[in-house]
Amino acid sequence: MAQSDLPSEYVNPQENKKEEEAAMQPKPTTQQRSRACFLKGVSYFAGDMEPFAKWMEKQFFLLQLLDWVLRGAAQVMFVNNPLSGLIIFGGLILQNYWWALNGFVGTLFATISALILQQNRGAIAGGLYGYNGILVGLLMAVFSNKGNWYWWLLLPNIFMSMMCPIVSSALASINSRWDLPVFTLPFNILVCLHMVATGHYNHHFPQVLIQPRSELPNITWAEIDVAKLFMSVPVGIGQVYGCDNPWTGGMFIISLFISSPITCAHAVLGSAVGMVSGLALAAPFGDIYFGLWGYNCVLACIAIGGMFYALTWQVHLLAITCAFFCAYLGSAIANIMSNFGLPACTWPFCLSALTFLLLTTGTNRIFKLPLAKVTYPEKNLRFFWKLEKQEKLEKAEKEKKEREEQQKAIEDEVILNEKEKLRLELERMEEGRGAGDESEGENDKTQVEDHVPVVEQKDTEEEEVKLNDQIEVTLADYV
Repeated sequence: MAQSDLPSEYVNPQENKKEEEAAMQPKPTTQQRSRACFLKGVSYFAGDMEPFAKWMEKQFFLLQLLDWVLRGAAQVMFVNNPLSGLIIFGGLILQNYWWALNGFVGTLFATISALILQQNRGAIAGGLYGYNGILVGLLMAVFSNKGNWYWWLLLPNIFMSMMCPIVSSALASINSRWDLPVFTLPFNILVCLHMVATGHYNHHFPQVLIQPRSELPNITWAEIDVAKLFMSVPVGIGQVYGCDNPWTGGMFIISLFISSPITCAHAVLGSAVGMVSGLALAAPFGDIYFGLWGYNCVLACIAIGGMFYALTWQVHLLAITCAFFCAYLGSAIANIMSNFGLPACTWPFCLSALTFLLLTTGTNRIFKLPLAKVTYPEKNLRFFWKLEKQEKLEKAEKEKKEREEQQKAIEDEVILNEKEKLRLELERMEEGRGAGDESEGENDKTQVEDHVPVVEQKDTEEEEVKLNDQIEVTLADYV
């Protein structure tokens, strides 16, 4: 009750201090406010859509599950964005309804399997347990020799998709020792397992016949179709999901651009590198037009170019190098696996990307991000800049501390020198004082010796005077 009569400045001094500090801080300019509003608006649909993910945490389970499935569909291209996943499913529907259904079933049951196995909820929400499932479902439908709408194919699709989290978890326990992702290794293992287990001559689940090349391809450079050659770039991006429709590939490019322009640029660049590599190795034009030389290079270029490495111009060149290496490796693996009636799948991408991620170098311009910090290239780059800034501050602080220590050492040395000089001067003064005392003592001694005969002479004179007086007294008495 007593405080109510006091002025407000005495009631809450801390609040007044905060208000004064806030008033002293410079207000953001119009440009800064506009930039902040723009970035906030973009974050609602670009990047990993973090505000949308936080909003989804409060929704009911089926809506969350749909979000996880969409993110899983996009995670094949290292994109954690449900809007991108929705566009990707739109592209799959444009390509083939049956393939799109199998892809959705594969993603759904892979995610449900991860929930049953109680895997990391954050990883499930990010779609990291769904992307292998969509590839398994799609490629099982693509390589099936029964054609579309063979409903019995959903049974092995569901089973193999539910095996994806198990294989992913097993491989993650190995790769985590080197802080490496599992990529699409579970998809490669499970699809090859299914195709080897069934084969071309199977009553229930026959596969398309894949045979090695047995004759020299007829390549006439004059007959090359430049339009199809350029069209092979979006087709190569579409072949990541097994699609050969250029419009589907174009939709995939749009989905990548919405989430991350850097990812989109490296996807196009990787597909172009695959096309050039196919021409350099005299591959059949049909394979190049079909995008078979591009899809592994797309994934390799994205993975190295800003996803698992912080993007610098050195990393950009490294990503292009990895794409070329992946194209050569893809040709070698395709030739080897065709002898067993198997496709190359994404083995070339996995092997080349893992090789380049194990690279060791002395330069700090090729910085491999910790796996727990990997999000999308733009955010990875901001994290790298933040680390650089922090390192510069620490370095400056360390140099300042070293300079202060050196200055202190110099000052201490000067003080010690002054103390030593002062000590020497004091010693000299003490030595001079001791010498002076000795000389004074000798002088006193000589003066005492000089005074002794005078005293003795005086004593003899006094005795003679007394003796004379006594003689005079005796003589007077006698008279």
